[in-house]
Amino acid sequence: MAQVPQTFLDGLAVRTWCGLALRALGRARAEIDAINVYPVADGDTGTNLYLTVESAATAVEAVFAGYETRPGYETQPAGPTLADAVRAMAHGALIGARGNSGTILAQLLRGMAQVLAADGAQPRCDGPALRLALRRAADSARQAVAHPVEGTVLTVASAAADAAERADGDCGTVARAAHEGARAALAATPAQLSVLARAGVVDAGGSGLVAVLGALVEACTGETVDTEPDRAAGTPNALPGPETEAEPALDADTGACAAEDGGPAFEVIYLLEADDTAVARLRTRLDALGDSLVVVGGDGLWNVHVHVDDAGAAVEAGVEAGRPYRIRITHFGLGDVHTGGPRPPRERAQRAVVAVVPGQGLAELYTEAGATTVLARPGEPPASGELLAAVRRAHAREVVLLPNDAELRDTAAAAAEQARTEGVRVALIPTRSAVQGIAALAVSEPGRRFDEDVVQMTSAAGATRYGEVVVAEHRSWTTAGICQAGDVLGLIDGDVAVIGADVTTTAETVLDRMLQAGGELVTLVVGDEAPETVAAHLETRVRESYLAVDTAVYRGGHQGALLLIGVE
Repeated sequence: MAQVPQTFLDGLAVRTWCGLALRALGRARAEIDAINVYPVADGDTGTNLYLTVESAATAVEAVFAGYETRPGYETQPAGPTLADAVRAMAHGALIGARGNSGTILAQLLRGMAQVLAADGAQPRCDGPALRLALRRAADSARQAVAHPVEGTVLTVASAAADAAERADGDCGTVARAAHEGARAALAATPAQLSVLARAGVVDAGGSGLVAVLGALVEACTGETVDTEPDRAAGTPNALPGPETEAEPALDADTGACAAEDGGPAFEVIYLLEADDTAVARLRTRLDALGDSLVVVGGDGLWNVHVHVDDAGAAVEAGVEAGRPYRIRITHFGLGDVHTGGPRPPRERAQRAVVAVVPGQGLAELYTEAGATTVLARPGEPPASGELLAAVRRAHAREVVLLPNDAELRDTAAAAAEQARTEGVRVALIPTRSAVQGIAALAVSEPGRRFDEDVVQMTSAAGATRYGEVVVAEHRSWTTAGICQAGDVLGLIDGDVAVIGADVTTTAETVLDRMLQAGGELVTLVVGDEAPETVAAHLETRVRESYLAVDTAVYRGGHQGALLLIGVE
């Protein structure tokens, strides 16, 4: 009889696992969102898990890309080690974690990395090592949640670890046992949490974990597995329905108890640089401020998630503990579970525009014009899952997507493709700057046929030249010569055209060059860091030197660039 080859987990298998998990969550995201009955009625657990794994996968790909550029790679093609890959996966998940579910998944991956990347660990993970890693993952995730309750993703993770410990064999055998144990536990979650039983759904976070473990089985064995729960052991899935029993709601992601009066008003998430002692004090303080508290991480970097009524106090607690950054504060809107029950179904609009914008000022401008916006913070471009979530939020049959950044075109295309599979008609206009998006939005007429409207918007965007003024962060070669750190750079259509020392002078030179080819309207979007007089100076320049050219000025807020310029 032929001997079955032993399966194992190495750096390449971790890379494969990330890709498979991302695809699995991409397929299941809408369903997972739909069964997330708490804390918001329309659900975001599937999206949060997808964004978290997307960040993990990106980090692993960066490790492989860096390795492949090292000298001598051609003669040493083994690739990054298991330790390198799992550390990157865990770190990427930690810094990109979204929501309760994503934060807990990040801690699960960190727990696995603590075993698989420990000093003295084997270059390949075998069955016993994977058993130990899954156990550490489940235990560390449970410890990260302030008030664990059974019937959540924590229960599913523990069941997976228990099943793995009973398995005797290689990585494939252990992974398969963990997956089967997780499926059975997931099916039983409605019997443990009445909020799930009333809605006729299984736990959303646990459902995502089953998908991730299914991807692990496939990465180890090459075999696809069924990620659906064992319906014979639990309650069949259904869309969320209204709750009728008066009892405290439970967070189906973390198992944290929500207040009987509807729960806190804000979700606060931030990354935190702090030592262990300070984080211990932070846990105590945040636990007193609110609920759904999850703090994950270690080695000086933490991801903090909590629901509170006083968002400022939660952030202030982080400042006292260390250095918080990437702070995200979400106000739970009227009608969700936090404020008194599920929202009634909203009528789907015929058409909507979804746009990525680089600053809060532009976000307000686009919103006033009727667009659904995604804020791209400096250094934090949105992922495809975030764009897809915005398309869903727009709740329209037809959507025009404006990425407003050349580097976001592929990301936007992935989001558009996924939205099309959900029955939304999406047109992607490849705008490369927010000023092109403004031009496109200005000519949009929802009363026109969709194709005609897209053509007019595309034409307006294409006829708009775009420029920007930024400060160089380091010395580098540019199309205009060598720049030094601190130099003022003027870009036209994405290429450096001017290197200067003064913001206003550089901006004037850029504007003059852009208007050499003519124009009827100049759009200026001024960032918070730009000199207060630059807009007035440029308006005067246009009025005195270019007849019949109008100027429109907007405040962009903290948008990265000092100034954005559009010429139509």
